[in-house]
Amino acid sequence: MCLNMKLSPCDGKVVSMAEENCTHDCSSCSSNCASRQAPQHDQPHAKSAIGHVIGVVSGKGGVGKSIVTSLLAVALQRKGYRVGILDADITGPSIPKAFGVKPGVEGDENGLIPAKTEQGIEVMSLNLLLPEEDSPVVWRGPVIAGTVRQFYTDVIWDDIDYLLIDCPPGTGDVPLTVFQSIKLDGIVIVTSPQELVSMIVKKAAHMADMMNIPVLGLVENMSYVRCPDCGKEICIFGESRIGQVAAELGYRVLAQLPIDPALAALVDAGRIETVSENPLEDAAGQIEAIVS
Repeated sequence: MCLNMKLSPCDGKVVSMAEENCTHDCSSCSSNCASRQAPQHDQPHAKSAIGHVIGVVSGKGGVGKSIVTSLLAVALQRKGYRVGILDADITGPSIPKAFGVKPGVEGDENGLIPAKTEQGIEVMSLNLLLPEEDSPVVWRGPVIAGTVRQFYTDVIWDDIDYLLIDCPPGTGDVPLTVFQSIKLDGIVIVTSPQELVSMIVKKAAHMADMMNIPVLGLVENMSYVRCPDCGKEICIFGESRIGQVAAELGYRVLAQLPIDPALAALVDAGRIETVSENPLEDAAGQIEAIVS
């Protein structure tokens, strides 16, 4: 291979060093590379009708991204919208568990029909296609990324107003596939209070900026725990820095969620839709105002 050429980490294609070092700022660049071309997004199924598409991402695992996706879906559904969730966390899917949706998805020669929760939220997840929900998915990155694209192109999303995509953590194959292949109205970045996480948030934010994806705001999970006796908020992971990080990046803080054992119990029981006080109700309203 020529010394000024290398394999792209995005798709394994051979690219020039100029393309590899691309800053995605075409205004100051004379190179006529592929990055200068308008992105070619995948088209949804011909029978799908999708309004807004929002990705929910995190720079690292274990911060509660899936529960944020679930609560946002419930909040938007309660506002009268038709909502769908595309579970792009192929190797660690948890959306069906939170909603109590069991394996089994119908389909025909036209495409796959997503499962529906008790309240009518459409859900598509690989766990719904496996014989057992605890069956492992031992696939390599390109196969996983291809499956996510098929969940968008081959599934018939029936006239939904909001499609939420629950992405796996990090900035690897699948988040990149979602950013490049699906036309997003924006993303929500989920984080937690630990000092390390501010650096991880910036990685996800910078990736979004490089791909020209709007960041709708930040949600901090596990911000505090409320004492059941005196009601005091205890920051067991240290004082939050979400305001500082948001100000530095120019983003809004959509919500700060407490550690809530009752909410965790609803997720474990598959009853997230029955949550009485949704802590992301206001965040859903903010997102509604931004993308409408």
